[in-house]
Amino acid sequence: MPEKLDRISRQINGWVENLVCTMGILMAIIVAAQVFSRYALNYSLFWSEELARFLLVWITFLGATVAYFYKAHPGVDAVYRHLPPKLQKGSTLVVHLASLCLFSVMVIHGGQFAWFVRLQITPALSLPKWIIMGVVPISGVIFWVHGLAFLIQAISAKAIPSGPQKGGQ
Repeated sequence: MPEKLDRISRQINGWVENLVCTMGILMAIIVAAQVFSRYALNYSLFWSEELARFLLVWITFLGATVAYFYKAHPGVDAVYRHLPPKLQKGSTLVVHLASLCLFSVMVIHGGQFAWFVRLQITPALSLPKWIIMGVVPISGVIFWVHGLAFLIQAISAKAIPSGPQKGGQ
């Protein structure tokens, strides 16, 4: 089970990395087209700013899941490094459990908010706002999968190495 969950976490992260990269390229193209259109053609693409903003929101939330997968999020480990190995493992477990609680809040309340705005539409693109707000519970689920994989890894680890690990290992 731990290997299967780890594989699922890695697969999801691969998909998300590709999606974030694609969205970033698309956003850059849209912004460049808007700038060219506005200054060279003296015509504004009314939809471009809104779409670029929505892409940025999705990139931010999904990109955060990628950073979490690679353990690239900021952390303070000055105290952690000086703890004995058993307390390091215990604090690691507490951190992962607290993270899973936060991710559950993202899924539950993000889903509720997306449902709340489901009938509203965006001004320029006429998209339902639940599509934009849906990134919160979606990223919460992705965080949850990674967090559960990390928790199981921490439980099954013999000893926790000092300092944070990099590279999702």
